[in-house]
Amino acid sequence: MAKYESVQIAGLDQLAEALRALPQRVAQNGLRAAVYAGAKVIRDEAKLKAPVATAALGANQPPPGTLKRSIIMKQIPELSGAQKQTFFVTVRHGKKYRKQGKKGTLSQDAWYWRFVEFGTVKMSARPFLRPAFDLKKNEAVTAITDRLAQRIEQAAQELKK
Repeated sequence: MAKYESVQIAGLDQLAEALRALPQRVAQNGLRAAVYAGAKVIRDEAKLKAPVATAALGANQPPPGTLKRSIIMKQIPELSGAQKQTFFVTVRHGKKYRKQGKKGTLSQDAWYWRFVEFGTVKMSARPFLRPAFDLKKNEAVTAITDRLAQRIEQAAQELKK
């Protein structure tokens, strides 16, 4: 089972006060946009680090680039609210993502991503998610704080009007 990592920004009491001063819809949307910006930084780096097969692997195998195309970020509404937003950067997999596109050649099903990330008995690991997180987590926090400050400023300007 994969262990999920998270980034929590602590010590932002003034920011929390600013969020409370805004209407709930504005605060929630601003926070969601900010966390989206941070998750996007990590997702983009994971896509850069994801290995790509150099040639087709054969019949009934995903085409080269499937793993890279399958890296997504997803907001989890059940774990999110006005004061907290949760996004996962993960790999899309499952039967419903197989054989997509007009000719069924652009599969989004990277069911094998765990083997690549963690390795197997017969294959060494070629991690791409963990290194992306480790490399870009500080940049993601910066993107979150910058975007949140921008959204708070924008909302404050709109409230003054």
